[in-house]
Amino acid sequence: MLKVEHLSYEVEEEGKRQEILTDISFEVKDGEMLVVTGPNGGGKSTIAKLMMGLYEANQGKIYLDGQDISSLSIHERAKAGIGFAFQQPPRFKGMTVRRLLSLAAGTELPKHICCGLLSRVGLCAEEYLDREVDGTLSGGEMKRIEIATVLVKKHKLCIFDEPEAGIDLWSFAMLVDEFEKIHKNKKESLLLISHQERIIRMADRIMIIDNGKIKKIGPTEELLPELTEETMSRPYCMME
Repeated sequence: MLKVEHLSYEVEEEGKRQEILTDISFEVKDGEMLVVTGPNGGGKSTIAKLMMGLYEANQGKIYLDGQDISSLSIHERAKAGIGFAFQQPPRFKGMTVRRLLSLAAGTELPKHICCGLLSRVGLCAEEYLDREVDGTLSGGEMKRIEIATVLVKKHKLCIFDEPEAGIDLWSFAMLVDEFEKIHKNKKESLLLISHQERIIRMADRIMIIDNGKIKKIGPTEELLPELTEETMSRPYCMME
């Protein structure tokens, strides 16, 4: 279980302190799917990066299965069981897709396993295994490859930052199926940041973030009717 207590984060810009998140507290239970949504610029992605250790909170604590991971590095949090998929995945010139998947798995993966992973995220495997993870891949291709690196092994908690961004409707439907499978097995917790109605409806609970604060958090059936077009949109097609 993930437990977050009184998390705050601020940055300094032009000599002035700007608060990005204020007193954020929530939990993600074992096997639960929590979807974080809200207006753009509200702090959703910042929460995800704080969970993974990409940013360091100014105040507050983060616990995973009762262990205080607040001071752990990204590598240590990954070893503890957190998987993370960026909204805009990084690129690695000179590294092949197959090598990236093997690094994520922690062992050299055979070809058929890599192909299976790529197929799960809507890519024609044979065409991608030996391609470099660089600028020759589109944003949508990069997003799907990175999601495959999270699916390659079991985690206590999987964090996906707007997994629907930059992919076509067919691939989006495949990803939703994968999330449904993970959720149904109840072996991993899911924290998804999304504006998409189909993903939001899958959640056990919804957390609405606005202006760096938790506006509301509660069961999906209670909060879904309150969501507006500003915080939620229907699945779209964005070909890349």
